[in-house]
Amino acid sequence: MKKEKVQSLIAEHFTKVVQKDRKIHNAYLLIHSGKLGIHLNMAEGSTGSRPANAQQPYFIASIGKLFTSALIGILVEKGMISYEDTITQFLGNNLLHNLHIYRGKDYTNKIKIKHLLNHTSGLHDYFEDKPKQGKSMMDMLFDEPSRFWTPQETIQWSKEHLKSHFPPGKGFHYSDTGYHVLGLIIEKITSTPFHEALRHYIFQPLQMNHSYLAHYSESMVKSDYPVADLYSGNTNVTGFRSLSIDYAGGGIVATSEDLLKFMKALVRHEIIREDTFEKMKDWAKFSIGIDYGYGLMNFRTIPLLMPKKYNVWGNAGSIGSFMFYHSAMDIYLIGNLNQFRYASKGIRFMFKIINILLKCD
Repeated sequence: MKKEKVQSLIAEHFTKVVQKDRKIHNAYLLIHSGKLGIHLNMAEGSTGSRPANAQQPYFIASIGKLFTSALIGILVEKGMISYEDTITQFLGNNLLHNLHIYRGKDYTNKIKIKHLLNHTSGLHDYFEDKPKQGKSMMDMLFDEPSRFWTPQETIQWSKEHLKSHFPPGKGFHYSDTGYHVLGLIIEKITSTPFHEALRHYIFQPLQMNHSYLAHYSESMVKSDYPVADLYSGNTNVTGFRSLSIDYAGGGIVATSEDLLKFMKALVRHEIIREDTFEKMKDWAKFSIGIDYGYGLMNFRTIPLLMPKKYNVWGNAGSIGSFMFYHSAMDIYLIGNLNQFRYASKGIRFMFKIINILLKCD
């Protein structure tokens, strides 16, 4: 099939997905392949009273974990940290006291940087784990929209209300709490706030002019478009200060084109070396057919369940955001459905796009 027809089918499917789902108020999709000669950057829906625009910045959610991991990789290459280092080498006892208590034993001093990166620390997850009593963090996010959460406050809440799951290195449990710890370690090592480290080491070198850490900084170049509206059901949460809880686990706002710059730099080993990137493939089992490395999600072949055609790596967020690279076809797949609890829908949408792209001559 000619690429023009393929591009037309992608655009048609994208429009259909957005118009069919009443919970999707705006959505974004970028497809880039030098091999196929395709570059599509599209938007559907609206944000406020304006039509969604392909150049519009949006929240990227847990895609941001790959940025945090890349930052750690840069610092590893500079000899400022090692994946084998323990977190107690960098942070004080006030923050770390009773951070990881499992079956009455304190494992905090056993947590290594690598454990936080691939979610094998056993730490609780403030975002999804539920306390035995009282409100969950998600409840508080919506009940107290004007509250600003520092990473220290979020970690403290997690220690007081949630339980750890296993000793470090003995399992997999997704932990946003762990990525907050990584963000604070980056601040300690670089002697700069996390948002400034992002700008200095990643945004500026890659000319990601419209990217920034929400509630902490602004983009280097002001966008002509407002931040895309983010929804939870029919509630517009874009202006909620409580979204500050995302921090190093997913607080970045970016455009599709900026995310493409970042992914190209990773693929071409321009932001971190190839040997460092290979170390990031320290896979732990996320779920069937999905492994998790250092800020990396990897879809691998499982007969009958996960076909080889879906072998991609990158990361995805709970709001239906995704940023992946399909190495076999040299295709970058970037997008966002901007709706909480839409992670699986975002992935399924991406797989459908892959199916269409496979028809290209």
